[in-house]
Amino acid sequence: MADMQRQSDSLAYITPRSDGQADTWSEEARHRGGQRLTDVAEVIPSNEVASALRLSPGEKAAVRRRAILLDGDVIELADSYYPLSIARGTALAEKRKIKGGAPTLLAKLGFQPHHVTEDLEFRVADELERAALALPEGASVLTLLRITSAEDGSPHEVQFMVMKAPRRLHYEIEVD
Repeated sequence: MADMQRQSDSLAYITPRSDGQADTWSEEARHRGGQRLTDVAEVIPSNEVASALRLSPGEKAAVRRRAILLDGDVIELADSYYPLSIARGTALAEKRKIKGGAPTLLAKLGFQPHHVTEDLEFRVADELERAALALPEGASVLTLLRITSAEDGSPHEVQFMVMKAPRRLHYEIEVD
């Protein structure tokens, strides 16, 4: 299993990239990892995601599902959800890689990140997560729910990630 000790800089994952730059994870893991787009669909999201996106009950969202790889192992399942009013007719709704990543495309569409909230939860993995992440029964995962909102407070992306539980988390915050 890959070394799970990782440093996180969430800001890099919501910041648009310059023209020609790869998405943040591909650049960070250039020689050791990458990501595989597993599905793009219109779905009725979980209540938690629907609430975060401010969707009406039963309203669909676009989802991009990815398996995040490090040293050949799937270490994370990352689902990114978008209101259909934003995603339809864009690369967000197409099953292909987005040059520079979704934050770059969102910025080009006029959706700049202004406020981000992240909720972390440590819990036992369910059967599907154990299978996808090659975990033994009873193994734990770390989930992260990230909501990215525009200056007016409207959410334009909700990410739900399920990660192999790391042995250690490290966060740094720059205070100006």
